[in-house]
Amino acid sequence: MGNDETTGSADIQKSISSGLQIITLNRGAYREYFMTSVPEGNEPAQSLFQRMADAVRERKAHVISQEVFGIPDKDEAGMEMLKNAFGRIDSPVTWLEDGHAANLCGAHLRAISGAEVKRLKLDGRVVGSIFEDDYAQYCQLGGLLPGQVENSPTEQATVILEQMDAVLQNNGMEFSHVLRTWFYNNNILDWYGDFNKVRDAFFHKKLVYEGLVPASTGVGGCNSAGTALVSGLLAVKAKSKAVRAFEVRSPLQSSATDYGSSFSRAVELDLPDHQRLYVSGTASIDPSGITAHTGDPEAQVALTMKVVHAILESRGMNWGNVTRGLAYFKHSEDAPLFEMYRTNNNIPLFPEVIAENCICRDDLLFEIEVDAIRMG
Repeated sequence: MGNDETTGSADIQKSISSGLQIITLNRGAYREYFMTSVPEGNEPAQSLFQRMADAVRERKAHVISQEVFGIPDKDEAGMEMLKNAFGRIDSPVTWLEDGHAANLCGAHLRAISGAEVKRLKLDGRVVGSIFEDDYAQYCQLGGLLPGQVENSPTEQATVILEQMDAVLQNNGMEFSHVLRTWFYNNNILDWYGDFNKVRDAFFHKKLVYEGLVPASTGVGGCNSAGTALVSGLLAVKAKSKAVRAFEVRSPLQSSATDYGSSFSRAVELDLPDHQRLYVSGTASIDPSGITAHTGDPEAQVALTMKVVHAILESRGMNWGNVTRGLAYFKHSEDAPLFEMYRTNNNIPLFPEVIAENCICRDDLLFEIEVDAIRMG
C-alpha cells in the first residue's frame, strides 16, 4: 500500500501503511477503529493478523468483531495464528475459507476504546459484542454456526435465524433493531431459493416487513465447521428519537424484495453527530431484477460500482467515506478488474478486502458491499 500516510479531520482520520488501513472515528469520550489488513506479496497470514493485533494494543482498544476471508482454517490452524497474534480471542470471528488464489485474502476488524464492551456467548462460544454511547446501544454478532451439520441447509438456516433472535432478546434487544445481516452459504447455488423462503417466513413471523428490512449480504462461503452457513448481524437500539434508521433505495436498481430477496439495498443510521450507511452486497442487476452483462466480468464490475456510487451519492457521500468494503469475485482471475476500474475512474484507495466467493446467481461474477460514514 505504499508509505505511511495519515489524512483526515479531527473527527475522522485515515492511516495507510504497508498492508494496513485504519480509519479512526473520534466521538467525544471514545474512539472507534475500522482496520483492514491485506497481504503484501506472498507474506504468511500470520503477518496480517499481527499488524492488526499490534495496532489494537497500541490504541488500548477492545475488539468488537473480526472477519477473515480466504485463509484456510483446517484443524483450527488459522484460528491458532489469530490467537498467537492477539494473545486471546474474546470477540466474534467470522471466518470464510473460500479461495486464497492469487492472494485473495484479508481481514477486517472493528475495535473501540473508551467504552466498556460486553461479550455475548452461545453454547460457550463468544458470538457477539455490545457497547453503548449517549445515543444508542450497539450489538455486533458474528461467526454464528447452526451446530448440527447433519441437518438440511434449510433447517440450519432456521437455527441461525432463531439464534440471532435469541441472543438479541437475551440482551434486551429485538430483531426490529437489526440494521444489517451477513449470510455466507456453502454451495449457495444449490439452495439460495430455499434459503430466501426460510428467511422470508422468519421475517413474516418477526413482523420485519412492518418495520425496517435489514441491509444484507448473501454469498457463497465455506467454513471449517462444515456447516451449511455462517452468519452475523449488526443491531442498534436507539436511546432517543434523535437516532433513526431507515431504508435507502438504490437510484439504479429496484427493490430486492420485488424479486423475492428479503433485504434493503442499503440502510442508513442517523446519529446526532454523524451518519452511517450500510450498502448491501450489490451486483450487476438491472432495474427489472435481471442479471446484466452476462459473461462479461469487466462490464459487471463497472455497472456494480456505478450502482454503489449512486447509492453513496444519494446520501451525500462518495468512495472517500467508505470505512469497510468487501469485493467478491466468482473467478480469481477476474480480480485485477477491480483495481483497474478504481484506477481508471480515479476512485481513491479505500479499505477493501478482495475475496473469491460464489455469488448468489450462477451468471453473477462480481459483488461488492461497503460501509460508509459522514460526519455532521
